[in-house]
Amino acid sequence: MTKSIVDTAGSVREGEELPIEPLRKWLDENIGDLQGEMHITQYSGGASNWTYCLAFDNRSIILRRPPKGTKARGAHDMGREYRLQNALKPVYNKVPNMLGYTDDESIIGAEFYVMEKFEGIIPRKHFPRGVEISEAQARKLCEVALDDLISLHNVDYKSANLEHIGKGEGYTQRQITGWITRYNKAKTWNVPSGKKVMNWLEANLPEKETICITHNDYRFDNLVLSKDDPTQIIGVLDWELATLGDPLMDLGNSLAYWVEAGDDFLAKSTQRQPTDIPGMMTRQEVINYYCTKQGLEPKAFDFYEVYGLFRLAGIVQQIYYRYHHKQTRNPAYKTMWIFVHYLMYRCNKIIKRG
Repeated sequence: MTKSIVDTAGSVREGEELPIEPLRKWLDENIGDLQGEMHITQYSGGASNWTYCLAFDNRSIILRRPPKGTKARGAHDMGREYRLQNALKPVYNKVPNMLGYTDDESIIGAEFYVMEKFEGIIPRKHFPRGVEISEAQARKLCEVALDDLISLHNVDYKSANLEHIGKGEGYTQRQITGWITRYNKAKTWNVPSGKKVMNWLEANLPEKETICITHNDYRFDNLVLSKDDPTQIIGVLDWELATLGDPLMDLGNSLAYWVEAGDDFLAKSTQRQPTDIPGMMTRQEVINYYCTKQGLEPKAFDFYEVYGLFRLAGIVQQIYYRYHHKQTRNPAYKTMWIFVHYLMYRCNKIIKRG
């Protein structure tokens, strides 16, 4: 396979440039051994934190920083994201190596951290040109991705001294209450109230929950695949939402992004991962596989599906809120309010089905 299949960044968006001189000075003082000029590019895939590739003659590294504008309390915490990955690396080797962090906002205008760059394939809406995936490989990739999520959920977080990364017990209730609050605070005139969905979630809270390490943004475009074998995962990215939570809630989050072959045109127009190609599992197959591997009885998953979709609606609305109030000029956010309507429609469809 050629090098062109390896995921690369593009031009830096207007208004999101990094100041070169103070950044280079900090990197030389804190990272070291960075040879030649620094060339900065930016990844367009993320809709939350801003992610850059800093390329030098001898290596490339990744820089993550929060966006400009109002942010939800607890969101975009670069220090937490850096420390969590540092602590998780010894017990879950798909985490990238952390290289450095600073909360000194005078350097680039915000806190930031830098980490190693994985050289591999990131399956976004489509696999990159030159990567051919057979039905059998697609099926295997689904299984490997779910096995890695299960591996994360089965980490003994107490033995690994990771109890500090979240509150744990009561997670499900906190998530429902929290996302209702966030959605209401970010609501604009052109999106639904969501009251029916909110009331249903509050009335249908599961009686039991299991506590484990959850990623909360686990999907294919946050996975880095080997350029030599695209069915093997070499890295898992974007840990900003990771915490101690319920594994079925985590799976519900993943399913919210899972577009399958039979979905409608609007779902397919917003998909961010190639889960609709021949060989990929359906959402129900994902649920069945996960539950079988974990020794659970596949059961009605409606609550977790609705939660995942409502949470995604909240995330999308928070992003759109920044655009609506001119805190960002990213044109990709202009029509996100339409997707909020669609996600609420999906929630109501599942509720009615149940």
